[in-house]
Amino acid sequence: MWRRRAGALQHGSAMSLARSRSAFVALLVLAACRGGDAAHRRTLVDARDHYDPKSLDPALSTDVPTGRAVSYLFDGLTRFSPDAKVGPALAARWEVSPDGLTYLFHLRSGVRFHDGTLLHASDVVHSFTRVLDPANKSGRPWPLYPIAGARQFAAGKSPTVSGLSAINDSTVRITLDTALAIFPKLLAMPVASVVPAKISPDFGEHPIGTGAWTLVSWQHDDFVLLARNAEYFSGAPKLDSLMIRIIPEPSTAVAEFESGNVDLLYVPEADAPRWEQTDEKKALLTSAPALRLWYVALNTTRGPLKDVRVRQALNHAVDVRTILDRLLGGRGHLAAGVIPPSLDGADPDRAPYAYDTAAAKKLLTSAGYAKGFDIELWLPQDPTFARVAESIQSYLAAVGVRAKIVQRESAAAREASRNGQ
Repeated sequence: MWRRRAGALQHGSAMSLARSRSAFVALLVLAACRGGDAAHRRTLVDARDHYDPKSLDPALSTDVPTGRAVSYLFDGLTRFSPDAKVGPALAARWEVSPDGLTYLFHLRSGVRFHDGTLLHASDVVHSFTRVLDPANKSGRPWPLYPIAGARQFAAGKSPTVSGLSAINDSTVRITLDTALAIFPKLLAMPVASVVPAKISPDFGEHPIGTGAWTLVSWQHDDFVLLARNAEYFSGAPKLDSLMIRIIPEPSTAVAEFESGNVDLLYVPEADAPRWEQTDEKKALLTSAPALRLWYVALNTTRGPLKDVRVRQALNHAVDVRTILDRLLGGRGHLAAGVIPPSLDGADPDRAPYAYDTAAAKKLLTSAGYAKGFDIELWLPQDPTFARVAESIQSYLAAVGVRAKIVQRESAAAREASRNGQ
């Protein structure tokens, strides 16, 4: 679980309560039989997120709820299919030079933003430049760093991004510093979504994209309500609207689901077996592979964690298999690297750290920490994360490492991490 910079549990599957379009109507009828009004609405209510999006601005999409919301409202040049393959989105096609350095992206014709303005190649240039602009503090510009001149511009050392240009209204040319075969995949990330060249100062609250859904209202910490984009280039959604419910407490979300007020619910791994015990509940479950990485990131720039032996000791001290089996329902794989086994590039021959407290103590002693040390373990306010953190705390205490758990609101925890705190 602990590696030189991070360790992880890789989940090969995630369990969700998913009401697909085919099952959706039948389940709404069941809800109506309980006296609810669900059968009369054409709104899908999704309660998979436990906290509010940070923003609806793609440039600020540094967490899962924000990225999910951005993906409803915006498109990038490329996008991922359900099986993680990259394909065309706003770009109908693209060409790559023989040396792999230059890409020509040809935009779809007639695509419009939600306000009716036509999409142009200059909007793509503006969007990428905006993400890289240090004045905007996007928080996640790295997917665009392969573009020639991107790092220099982001560091304030260049007035423009040299590798980024609009040849005409429908063609974008991107030149890379070094050939990178996965570059189109990076452009499918939410932060690389395309926004209009002219945006309002409060764009994060009132976004305008090209996506399948448009924003109706956002009640912070309560819900985000979206309406179908009837002119969407890939075909309008089948339902009239989509509501993203923000329900921090999982038990509350389950109660809302069972009462017919929620249609789509994420079931935590540890709770999935309980839902599988009855045929009625099991019929509502949909399981699909998920690229979820559970990890502890280590600040290697100061204190005991600067020593590789200490980091190795922390890896050996934690029984990750038991955490996976007992707290996460056994749904996943033990990580032996940062690339999940379902993706290209994973090394099937690498073995994860063995749970070995004797080895951990020996490494700590050799690093000069025979009596252990004090450390803080930060985490967002998520019940499952809290249970995992408490287990890690207990395992570390057994080898003399005294971990203080610090829980903060998700945005505050991420900001502290970015600032090296």
